[in-house]
Amino acid sequence: MIVNNPLVDVEDGKIHCKVCARRCVFGDGESGFCGIRKNVGGKLDLIVYGRPSAFGVDPVEKKPQFHFLPGTTAYSLGTYGCTFLCKFCCNWELAQAIREHLPLDTWLDQPPEKAVMGAKLYGCSSLAYTYNEPAIWFEYHRDMGMLAMEEGLFNILVTDGYGTPEFWREASKYIHATSIDLKGFSRKFYSQYTGAMLDHVLDSIKEAKKYNNMWVEITSLVVPGKNDSRDEVRAEAEWLADIDPNMPLHFIAFHPHYKMLDTPPATLDDLLSLREIALDAGLKYVYLGNVISQFESTYCPKCGQLLVARMGYMVEVKSTFDVAHSRCKNCGEKIPGIWTREQALKLKERNRLQSR
Repeated sequence: MIVNNPLVDVEDGKIHCKVCARRCVFGDGESGFCGIRKNVGGKLDLIVYGRPSAFGVDPVEKKPQFHFLPGTTAYSLGTYGCTFLCKFCCNWELAQAIREHLPLDTWLDQPPEKAVMGAKLYGCSSLAYTYNEPAIWFEYHRDMGMLAMEEGLFNILVTDGYGTPEFWREASKYIHATSIDLKGFSRKFYSQYTGAMLDHVLDSIKEAKKYNNMWVEITSLVVPGKNDSRDEVRAEAEWLADIDPNMPLHFIAFHPHYKMLDTPPATLDDLLSLREIALDAGLKYVYLGNVISQFESTYCPKCGQLLVARMGYMVEVKSTFDVAHSRCKNCGEKIPGIWTREQALKLKERNRLQSR
């Protein structure tokens, strides 16, 4: 039973949940939309607390985080449930398990202390909250995240961007980097293919960017014929560039999954053309994923020098990159990101001093 919870209010025995934009209200014996936040006698029971149903030691680039501690690994955990109903979900066995009436009996015994110990045992630099939507298991990753920082580890949140302002305020206390999915740039696409609302995601990106102690990267899945029109992608890139032209954007190639098995996969040529649009719109760092290309690597946007070479999950920080000072050695251009452990440690230093 969760007792210390700034994101839950109780009124007349009903829980008013503030972790995601759905802001569910549910009575005794009921659960929120996600299915894992349950009201038991007027108190929140997070049924997945300490019980992740998926685990992996992943390259940080898989999150994807390209400007955060490149070449390191993340102790990655996920549970059941989701705030969305994506028809193209690649982890639907977890995210939609409750709605698909799949068995929920596959899980690991991983209370926060054990998870942090595991991350250290595997030599990981960070813990990643991923695979399904982590906002809905906020209390679990909050407790892990706080312990992780005490042990000199870092925290990554991989999210669909449906967190509330209240959620982002709390998450900023321990999350060092976040990857936010911007699954399209039309309200129609969001409504038809995710069961969610685009405006909430846009608000979430703005909210996350408010906190200068959290590094933000954006991921956009490219679904051919659904969310890849030139006008839509240009509008998305201009919107992101207006917030921060240095914020990395990852175009990820769609492959058929779940309820969209008849939709063709995105090709390298599809992604290359969209990348040019995004660059023309003012973004400086546009990456391609789920395809093999040179644009997995980081180049200086001013002189074109190769700084971080990537092929799949093989990563090499080049001698042309002064990581300690985050600069291209060839032209001196500042390359935004969190490139070293020392830089990552400084992210939460202000919070630590304020909490004394």
